[in-house]
Order: sequence, then C-alpha cells, then structure tokens
Amino acid sequence: MRAARLLQQGVSEAEVARCVGAHRQSVNRWAQQLAKGGRPALKRAPRTGRPPQLSAVDRQRIEQGLKHGPEALGYRTGLWTAWRVADLIERECGVKYSTVHAWRVLRALGWSPQRPAGRALERNEAAIRRWKRERWPKLKKTLKNGGKRSSSSTKAG
Repeated sequence: MRAARLLQQGVSEAEVARCVGAHRQSVNRWAQQLAKGGRPALKRAPRTGRPPQLSAVDRQRIEQGLKHGPEALGYRTGLWTAWRVADLIERECGVKYSTVHAWRVLRALGWSPQRPAGRALERNEAAIRRWKRERWPKLKKTLKNGGKRSSSSTKAG
C-alpha cells in the first residue's frame, strides 16, 4: 500500500522499488493493477493450492482428543506418537494424514513435541526435597583450605 501511495503521488517506478525494497518488475505490475482497478486491485490474491481438509470444528475435535490422551483411544501409555496423532485425526475427522503432516497439524494447534519425564510412580517429592535440604549438604564434599582452589600449569616454564 505504501508503493500504491507513492505511485499515486507520481514517484517513478524505479524510485518506488528502491523505497519499498521490491523488484522493479513487481512495482510495474502493481502500477498496472492500480491503473486498472485502483487500490482494491492490489489486495492479496486468494490462497492457491489445495484447500485444507480440516475445518475449524475438526481442529477443535482433534485438540479435545489430544487433551483426553492416547489412553482414550485404547493405547497403553500416555505418550502421543506421530502414528497415534495420525490415528486420532483419522478416527475423529475421517481424514488420513501421514505422520509428518500429523505433526504439522499439531504445530498449527500450538502443541509441541515433548518427552515425558522418566520418573518412578512411587516417587515421593516431599522426601526428596527434605533429603536435598538436610542430608545432601552433610554428604557433599567441600574444598579444603577455606575454599581456595588449586591449579597447576600444564605449560612448560
């Protein structure tokens, strides 16, 4: 739109190209569109390519399925894999995607791949905090000589 303003003010196409950082041929095309249809003719062209197969409602259903976890689909663990996400999309929306595209859908929904923390189910967080606070300082080695570090040179004199 800045280029359109400059063109309407009578600035040369070459100067407009320098000002907006575009190629001169692009500015020439914009000038022709501007002459034919005014500023509305410069609006972005409609998106080309294959239309998306998932609607906004489909994406909401996928997100709900992700929140329920893979166990709701009958899997044993709570880990979402690319295969499982593709399976969820196919079950919920009837659209078959490759595993690569399933991850693209996840990223579009704001989800990111993460690894679960490998922690024991029997883990007692309160006992761990207490051990770190009370027992670990007693076991931890400290430097002798008041904390002065020793060093030796590996270089020859």
